[in-house]
Amino acid sequence: MNTRTESDAFGPVDIPAHRYWGAQTQRALDVFGAAEERFPAALTHSFGLQKRAAARANRGCGVIDPHLADAIEAAATELSDGKWDDHFPLSIWQTGSGTQTNMNANEVIANRANELLGQPLGTKSPVHPNDHVNASQSSNDSFPTVMHVSAALELTGRLRPALVSMQASLDERARAFADVVKIARTHLMDAVPTTMGRTFAAYAHQMAAAISRIDAALPQLMVLAQGGTAAGTGLNAPAQFPERFCAELAASTGLPFRTHPHKLEGMASHDALVDVSGVLNTIATSLLKLANDIRLLGSGPRCGLGELIVPDDGLTSSIMPGKRNPTIAEVLVQACFQAVGNHQTVTLAGGSGLFELNVAKPVLIYNVLQSIRVLTDACRNFDERVVKGLQVDTTQLATNVENALLSVTALNPVLGYDAVARITALALREGITPRAAALSLDLIDANQYDRIVDPARLANGE
Repeated sequence: MNTRTESDAFGPVDIPAHRYWGAQTQRALDVFGAAEERFPAALTHSFGLQKRAAARANRGCGVIDPHLADAIEAAATELSDGKWDDHFPLSIWQTGSGTQTNMNANEVIANRANELLGQPLGTKSPVHPNDHVNASQSSNDSFPTVMHVSAALELTGRLRPALVSMQASLDERARAFADVVKIARTHLMDAVPTTMGRTFAAYAHQMAAAISRIDAALPQLMVLAQGGTAAGTGLNAPAQFPERFCAELAASTGLPFRTHPHKLEGMASHDALVDVSGVLNTIATSLLKLANDIRLLGSGPRCGLGELIVPDDGLTSSIMPGKRNPTIAEVLVQACFQAVGNHQTVTLAGGSGLFELNVAKPVLIYNVLQSIRVLTDACRNFDERVVKGLQVDTTQLATNVENALLSVTALNPVLGYDAVARITALALREGITPRAAALSLDLIDANQYDRIVDPARLANGE
């Protein structure tokens, strides 16, 4: 393998010649190894946005020569666009401040900037990874900033739109099923008549609430610790740098980022991200109920509830020919499990702020971003392949409504609780409809029964 040699404060390091990372990244690879758990592209792309905003702010503050700032900005833009994804080899299992990934970004951008200025990789001149790309910054404030930026962009660009689409699909199904009478179930047992439309309207409301929870959590992510440098002191950062940085980042992302009024809080603790993870945990529980209800209502086709007809996904059993399973719903269920489990990790990591620095940043943001991604992907698939194509089995529903025992609850005001209990007991014991039982007991005449125990009317609360 062809290598080049770079030097840092600890001496020379051999680096694969075609790689844009530098000495500190290579040393981290040697120290920590290459594990499977790596940061998603969303985080490295956000580092590109962060370094570009820093270069612009530093130019405006007179910290960096405009010529060098232009080169850093160009290289950082390429990073944010995904051009250098393959040059971030480090796992999340590194220093708890995320220093190694911050240096990875600094080195890739510095090498690329120097290349744009006509210099070979590894020269550190005229652009230096620490002196220029990391100017007015430290890992302690840059990594928390990137955590907020990546989470905000993923929430607004991925999960929120997926939930909006899901809500619209559920609303459409609620309207389509508005007049479809079904029997409600409480404690898993038959209850009173309702409509399938009301059931789906409840699901849609859950999605609306999920969207509102995201919107309520987002403002916390707009507050950035950038400019706090070491221990919240602002050491080596010009006084104007934080405001300039946030203005540049807001302009490039369209999100209202602003500087943290107490930057140490944004470096020593990550309560905002723990709260975001809590929102994801709640969303996961909502989606879990939705997926479980759909797969149970669609169970069968002959020996289950069979009230919903779930679209065929073309997959089947390895042993039972033609068997259809609710695979897409099962994917969503498993994604929800993952997000719920991730929240426990985030909670523990969020509580690992020791004095002036939280030292569990990598694992915290890794789990937040994974929860956003798995919930988004599973939602989109469930929406497109299941919700949009759901149909009702009207024959099965009509049979269920006709045989439902608890429709006679509507007779309570007329006959009294005890008399109605006799009707349900006889119907259940003899295997007959409650209407037949009521007439058999001579408690009410047929016309009065049909007028009072009208499932469609009862389902609409009349």
